[in-house]
Formats: sequence, C-alpha cells, structure tokens
Amino acid sequence: MKIIKIAATNGLGNTKGTEFAPDKVVEKLKQEIYLNEAGLKPEFKIESIPVEKSNIEQTNENIYNFLIQNDDIPIIIGGDHSITYACFKAFSKRFQNPGLIVFDAHPDLVNDFNPPTHEDFLRVLIREGYLKKENVILVGTRNWHSNEEDFLKKNKLKNFTMAEIARESLHDVCDSVMSVARLWQACYISIDIDVVDPAFAPGTHFIEPGGLTSRELLYLLSRLKNLKNLKAFDLVEINPQKDINSLTVKLGAKIVAELFL
Repeated sequence: MKIIKIAATNGLGNTKGTEFAPDKVVEKLKQEIYLNEAGLKPEFKIESIPVEKSNIEQTNENIYNFLIQNDDIPIIIGGDHSITYACFKAFSKRFQNPGLIVFDAHPDLVNDFNPPTHEDFLRVLIREGYLKKENVILVGTRNWHSNEEDFLKKNKLKNFTMAEIARESLHDVCDSVMSVARLWQACYISIDIDVVDPAFAPGTHFIEPGGLTSRELLYLLSRLKNLKNLKAFDLVEINPQKDINSLTVKLGAKIVAELFL
C-alpha cells in the first residue's frame, strides 16, 4: 500500500497546525507501531504531494494530477479536511458510480465556497456532480449548522449521528453502512479525527464531546476495509500542536497500521 502525505491547511486559517500531521503520524508509525492487530508489520511506500501554501487552487490541481494517475490503494494523510475535495474529484474520474463514507463530528456542508474549505468540501462535491447525494454516508455527526441541517433534509443524505449510534448497536450501524457501500463501484473512506471523542483524540481544532471511542472507530474500520470495492482512505484534521502526550498522533498511526491490507 501507499501513504500519500498532503500537508495542506486551507481551512480559513483556523486549522493551522494540521500541516504537521503527515510527518508526525508517519514518524510514529515507523518508530512505535511494531505489528498491527492482525500480527502484520505494515509496510508502505511513502510519497508527498507538493503544497502551495498561498495558492489553494494550485494545491488542488497538484492533488488532482497526482491522484488521477495513482494505481495503488492509498492512505492519504492531511492536512485539514479541505484536501478531500481534490482527492475525491480525482477518485470520481477514475471510477464509475463512486461513493464516500465520511467519519466526522460535522457534516461539512456549511457553505458553497469555491475552492471549498474544510467546512464545505462535501457540499461542493455534490453540487459540482462529482458525488451523487445518494452515494454519501456520514458517520458520527453530533454538531452542525442550520445550513447543514437544511441541506441534509433537502437532499436526504444518509447520516448516522452519534445519537443514533448510541441507540442502535455498533454492529447494526456498520451492517447498514456496508449494505449501501457495497453497491458502489468504488468506495472512498474519509476519516476526520474529530469523529473520535476528545477524551481519546484531543489533538484537533474542533473538539466535540460525545464521539466514538478509539476502539469503536477501529472496529468500524476493521469491518469496512473488507469491502471488495474499497479503493482509498484519507485521514485528516490531526493537529500535533494541540495534542496531549502525542495521544492523537499515535491514534492516527494506529489507524493507518490497521488499514494495512
């Protein structure tokens, strides 16, 4: 498998620090993860996509041009969630009927900015036609803007909130997600670390109490990675500058290790 580092922070200036996550996560992966829970030593080819700090459009173009030629199943490490816009745009050009599973505390549907930020990348992907609204699954949401509430209802997006996950068994929720995702030709999974409760992942800008435990997230990913149409992952919004005892960075490294196929 391949790790692709994208040290981009295009989130209105309020995600500064996430650009350090790719290097820090890879460092922990190399130095502190010996075997994953399947007893395997994860081995990755590591590459980086150039980032233009003052030019969002150029960074998005760099991401698109790189990924449109990628033949591996990549694990992309950001950066903030804005990178998923260009990543999935390239993904949608490589596969017919692609779908996106997003683990996130927030729906990221606030505005219709172009280029999109971490707050609205999903809305723009849908509006521009790169992603069918019926091919979106949100997991772990628990705080959203009224604009997002309106968009969710109007477009009937599949949204497994934390309140719903707490009512239902995690196993049943995962069954529901997989029953939809396996119908797509290609599946992309995006993991915003703030889907995890800040007790387990404090190193992120937008902490939201009441999230998944780290073990619950790992359980869901351990099942989802068995989807035969799974073609890409990304991991975003880890901020080493806000972390405590490297807890979030280490969780990021463990997530990457457990995604090893």
